[in-house]
Amino acid sequence: MERIPLFPLSHGVFPDGVLQLQIFEVRYLDLIRRCYSGQTPFGVAWLAQGNEVAVPGQVPRLHPVGTLAHIETLETVQAALLRVRCIGGKRFKLGATDAGPYGVWYGEVEYLPEDLPTPIPPELQALANRLGRGIAQAQTDGRLSELPLQAPYRLDECGWVANRWAELLPMPAEEKLPLLAEPDPLVRLRQVGLYLGTASEN
Repeated sequence: MERIPLFPLSHGVFPDGVLQLQIFEVRYLDLIRRCYSGQTPFGVAWLAQGNEVAVPGQVPRLHPVGTLAHIETLETVQAALLRVRCIGGKRFKLGATDAGPYGVWYGEVEYLPEDLPTPIPPELQALANRLGRGIAQAQTDGRLSELPLQAPYRLDECGWVANRWAELLPMPAEEKLPLLAEPDPLVRLRQVGLYLGTASEN
């Protein structure tokens, strides 16, 4: 178990995904600066109950699975406004939590195994093809930076394709979290296929 700082969000990030945040709360300005200067990640925890912005006397309830976030770039927009781009890292199971300095929450976490590079079976290839076409179209339209993904595009791996779909699909957090927690990348991709209902299309 490891104790890490937490950043509760209504929707989190998946491994290798892109998370862009605007930081303005005092409790997070110091945290983000320290994480960036020390090149240390923080944990993105999904809110089960509560608000992203602190409410006096309110204790957030967090879902039991989250993801590390590694800060890639930090931009100081104003003295009390930071813009950061983060990349999703390891998944974790969240244990006990407590409030630390400035109201930042900390949690005891146990890291989950990273996905093995599992090839995509023929019956699910349509999901990778569709995602690939979307990436290519976004490149053509100059909108690639708007998507929560970055190169390398591992369109031949179940876990990477499943994670990208899970972030892109307009699903409520309660439906995305089982995908995040699923240890088998092939099972995760099959679940995405069931949601899309297009696994048999090319």
